[in-house]
Amino acid sequence: MADGYQTVSLRSIAAEAGVDVALISYFFGSKRGLFAAVLALPASPPDVLRAALPGDLATLPERVLRALLDTWDDPSRGAQLRVVLTAAVQDAELRRLLTDVLEREMIDLLAERFGGADARYRAAAFGAQLAGLVSTRYLLRLEPLASMSADEIVRYHAPGLRAAIRPRPPAASPRDATRIGRR
Repeated sequence: MADGYQTVSLRSIAAEAGVDVALISYFFGSKRGLFAAVLALPASPPDVLRAALPGDLATLPERVLRALLDTWDDPSRGAQLRVVLTAAVQDAELRRLLTDVLEREMIDLLAERFGGADARYRAAAFGAQLAGLVSTRYLLRLEPLASMSADEIVRYHAPGLRAAIRPRPPAASPRDATRIGRR
């Protein structure tokens, strides 16, 4: 945690632990897997997202929302995720580490899936909407959101997520704006 998720490597972790890096890879698969194990996460949010990404981009919001809801609504997995998120709000180092993971593992993953010049901005908007949903439904327990069914959440939140996926249309040139104004 002292060095942050982005800068620490599996090699440096292995060296500090006095083990071969292959041992960490064997047991945890990746830095992401090790991070989830260290925090005792029953579900790694980047892995949950990664599992929802394949398929048609048009239905990605529904798949991601259902994966998020399945994970956070699960009594054991959701409870542990809430503990970690609550701790991150109170602990600056843990918050920084979680932010690194969200940016590097999730936003980058979404941006790669979306593609295009402004993909990272759209991925951040998509992620912010998901973070808002998690915060209001699971931490603040804001009604009626906290008691909505999964189908209702999908119905009300998928359109906003879909809007974040769409690339921004190219800006009209001043010449085009002049022509449009004459009509």
